[in-house]
Amino acid sequence: MGIIEIHNLTKDYGLSRGIFDVSLEVKKGEIFGFVGTNGSGKTTTIRNMMGFIKPDYGSVRILDHKVNYNTEYLMKHIGYVPGEISFPDIGDGNAFIKIQAEMIGLKNMDYANYLIKKLGLDTSANLKRMSKGMKQKTAIVCGFMGKPDILILDEPSTGLDPLMRELFVDILIEAKQRGATIFMSSHVFEEIEKTCDRVALLHNGNIIDIVNMKVIHHNELKTYKIEFESNEDYQKFLKEQINLISKKDIYHQVTVDIMDNQINNLMRTLSMYKVKYIKEEKYTLEKYFLKKIIEEKKND
Repeated sequence: MGIIEIHNLTKDYGLSRGIFDVSLEVKKGEIFGFVGTNGSGKTTTIRNMMGFIKPDYGSVRILDHKVNYNTEYLMKHIGYVPGEISFPDIGDGNAFIKIQAEMIGLKNMDYANYLIKKLGLDTSANLKRMSKGMKQKTAIVCGFMGKPDILILDEPSTGLDPLMRELFVDILIEAKQRGATIFMSSHVFEEIEKTCDRVALLHNGNIIDIVNMKVIHHNELKTYKIEFESNEDYQKFLKEQINLISKKDIYHQVTVDIMDNQINNLMRTLSMYKVKYIKEEKYTLEKYFLKKIIEEKKND
C-alpha cells in the first residue's frame, strides 16, 4: 500500500481541460516527481490531493485516509508549498511563520531557523512587499519546518535563483534522508533528475508514463555528436552502417545513437577517420519526456 494513492482521478473543466483518469501510487520514503507542459493538469491534481477541490470522479487516499474537505487529520502530517503564493496582510515574515507554527503545534523553531538561515530569508520584510523569490522561500520554510511525514510541493523552486535552487535540492535530500515522502511537481528537469526516484509524465490531463529514474541515469542507448576534419571523411562516414540521428553538412557533423555494447565498434570505426571532436550528449529526463510527447501526438 502506498503512502499516497490516486485512483482514476478526473476533474473535467470542458474543452479537454482538466485531468482524466489519473492513477498513481507514491511509496513511503520516495521522492515522486510530477512533470508536464503548462496547462497539463499538475496543479489541478495537487489541489485534488489537498482536498481544495472536489473531483468529478475517482479518489485520493493519503496515509490510508480518503481525502475530502475534512482534512484536519492529514494536515498534521503534510507540509504543503502551493504553486501560487498569496499571503494575507498580517505584517512581516516573522509574524506569518509564527502563525503557521502555531497552526501545526510546532514549539521548537530550531529547524525553521536553520531553513531561514540556509535560504538567506529576511523574515523582517513585509509580506506584501516581498519579491517572488522571498515569498517562495517563506512558503518553503513554512512547508518544511515541522518536518512532516509527507511533503506536497507545487513548483516549489519557482522564483529561486540557480544558487537557491541548489540549496533547495539539499533541503529535499535532507527530508528524504529523515524518511519523508515527497510528491513534487516541477518544470525544472535538472531538479527532478537530481532528487526523484520516479517521475510521472502528464500530458493533456493524462499520465502517459511513469518512469523509474534509474532508467534515465543508466540508459543503455548513448548519443554522440561527432565532427570530422574534412568533408571527404564526413561523406565517407555517412555511408557507414550507423544509426544516424541528424547531420549538419556545413559543419561536417553527425549525431548518432548507439547501444553500450556497440561503443567499442564505433570507436574502431572512427579510428579510420580524422575526427575533430566527439562528445557524448547526456540522456536526460527532458529528452525522454519530449520523445514520449511526440509518440503520444502520433497516436492521437
